[in-house]
Amino acid sequence: QVQLMGIGGGSVQVGGSLRLSCVASGSGDAFRKSFLGWFRQAPGKERKGVALISDTGSSTSVVTSLKGRFTVSRNNADNTISLQMNNMTLEDTAIYYCAAGPKFSWSEADYSSWGQGTQVTVSS
Repeated sequence: QVQLMGIGGGSVQVGGSLRLSCVASGSGDAFRKSFLGWFRQAPGKERKGVALISDTGSSTSVVTSLKGRFTVSRNNADNTISLQMNNMTLEDTAIYYCAAGPKFSWSEADYSSWGQGTQVTVSS
């Protein structure tokens, strides 16, 4: 099992960009076998999926409403997952979580390891 720690986050203005990362500790082999995801929870709302990436990084998926603005990537050499967010809007304000699990899934129940959450605030 891997442990995840979020890096980045903070405040940005509408139209700006921000890059989030999570660094995994523990077994590097376990990380390389993990499917990873980004989820976010906006104020007063349920947590929802944002993006997924396969164990090798060859397959990715971004929720339809964020396609073209958000990009997910991973680097198995340094055990990191990243989320590049561009042209940000007020609706992107949320706590962002990275997660690791055994399969490519939008279901939170399929993820056994979670980062601590990183606050992202977009202002006008």
